[in-house]
Amino acid sequence: MGRTSSKAKEKKQKRLEERAAMDAVCAKVDAVNRLGDPLEAFPMFKKYDRNGLNVSIECKRVSGLEPATVDWAFDLTETNMQTIEKREEMTDDRAWYLIARENRSVPVAFSHFRFDVECGDEVLYCYEVQWESKVRRKGLEKFLIQILQLMANSTQMKKVLLTVFNHSHSGGHCGGCFH
Repeated sequence: MGRTSSKAKEKKQKRLEERAAMDAVCAKVDAVNRLGDPLEAFPMFKKYDRNGLNVSIECKRVSGLEPATVDWAFDLTETNMQTIEKREEMTDDRAWYLIARENRSVPVAFSHFRFDVECGDEVLYCYEVQWESKVRRKGLEKFLIQILQLMANSTQMKKVLLTVFNHSHSGGHCGGCFH
């Protein structure tokens, strides 16, 4: 009676393998989230000097941003998308930001993203790309998305996820999914 069927052993082994795979995915995401600056390895992407724009790009955890920058990002999101209740999502401890600044001080665009696990895969999930109307159609938003793709590749994330809405207001935002 103490015999275990081979089918039960196979199921148990499969569960153990799935758990180990998920643990490995979570460990990879945790390691990436411990990075000081995922953009540090790519200094050439810390500056955007094209189409009449000269901005610097920085990558920081939300906890490393000045409150005024977080307020600006939230206000820009609210203006561009006319949404409410985003502050909690935008200030979550797991939040990362790419901030584009004119003259190294005035923020003009940002991306809010996280390194996370989605459906068992390690992903860079982009929650927001927002920009001031004065920098619209200058290629900066595409440049920020390229930086996200670069950071995802360099940290061995399997996907970059980004939700795109089909409407736009006075400024700009990009929030669909691409792999």
